[in-house]
Amino acid sequence: MLDKLRIVKQRFDEVSDLIIQPDIISDQKRYIAINKEYKDLSTVIDVINEYERLLSNIEEAKEIIADGSDEEMTEMAKMELEEANEKIPQLEEKIKFMLIPKDPEDAKNVIVEIRAGTGGDEASIFAGDLYRMYTKYCSDKGWRTEVEDISEGTSGGFKEIIFSVSGTDVYGDMKFESGVHRVQRVPQTETQGRVHTSAATVMVLPEAEEFDVELKPSDIRVDYFCASGPGGQSVNTTYSAVRLTHIPTGLVAQCQDQKSQHKNKDKAMKVLRSRLYEQELEKKLAEDSAKRNSLVASGDRSAKIRTYNYPQGRVTEHRIGLTLYDLQNVINGDIHKIIEELKLAENTEKLKELGEVL
Repeated sequence: MLDKLRIVKQRFDEVSDLIIQPDIISDQKRYIAINKEYKDLSTVIDVINEYERLLSNIEEAKEIIADGSDEEMTEMAKMELEEANEKIPQLEEKIKFMLIPKDPEDAKNVIVEIRAGTGGDEASIFAGDLYRMYTKYCSDKGWRTEVEDISEGTSGGFKEIIFSVSGTDVYGDMKFESGVHRVQRVPQTETQGRVHTSAATVMVLPEAEEFDVELKPSDIRVDYFCASGPGGQSVNTTYSAVRLTHIPTGLVAQCQDQKSQHKNKDKAMKVLRSRLYEQELEKKLAEDSAKRNSLVASGDRSAKIRTYNYPQGRVTEHRIGLTLYDLQNVINGDIHKIIEELKLAENTEKLKELGEVL
């Protein structure tokens, strides 16, 4: 453990020196990466310093106890030794998890796409419920959300809604939400009181920076059309809506949320860039998942990840076998415990790979 901590402290000293170098400051991509590493290492260094302070206290306490000449000092040393010995295992566990190599994607903002699946109007209503759940969760975290594109359902909710989330380490939490979410409840449109099962698909894409993906204008076909509302009726007669098609891959992104054609084009470009970036990331995740059992492997997007059962007030997270009888709070945005448990399971898996024993 101590050898690893020395390496971390050495790297922190290197990064502290790099972050003030003119050539680093002038290179935006490198500066952002180094600055992020500096912040992450600063947090680890604080815990390491506390750990080393406790080790030093243990040594001093042992010396005082071994000497035994001052009864009062010996008694105080025994108390300090007991306290330090209790804290040391907790700090070691904390440091182990902090030393797990971080996914560089975790720091990114995200684009979230929610699409109604099986279940007709009820699926659209459920997609709307998921959107509200995420916006409340993001608000709790202090993150900002912004709608990128929207297609409303005929009886409420959304056939599809795409929104961006910006803040600190957004992808690190939100990435676990990709997959099929299933709801079991009596639909508003059901007169017989029968429980129906509906579904919605969530995709979380790390938002690509301009330097992550190179988009050539010659590779993009731009189409302009009139924005439309629920049921297909026209909501304006100007060609403000924008559809972008990336010719080499066939990927499409569109936006009709803004009245300005220029703003819609910018938003569609952000979505297209993130979809292209995610396509490359998907290949990497597929390779990684062949090596380890990842909870966020993109290949499992069609898998049912969570069930929201209204009659029983139950939420079941299928990937880790977690069941909470707290559906109302969860659907109102309190998904913190679920995400923390998923992160813990993922990090435990990574620790095993590193040869650490919990």
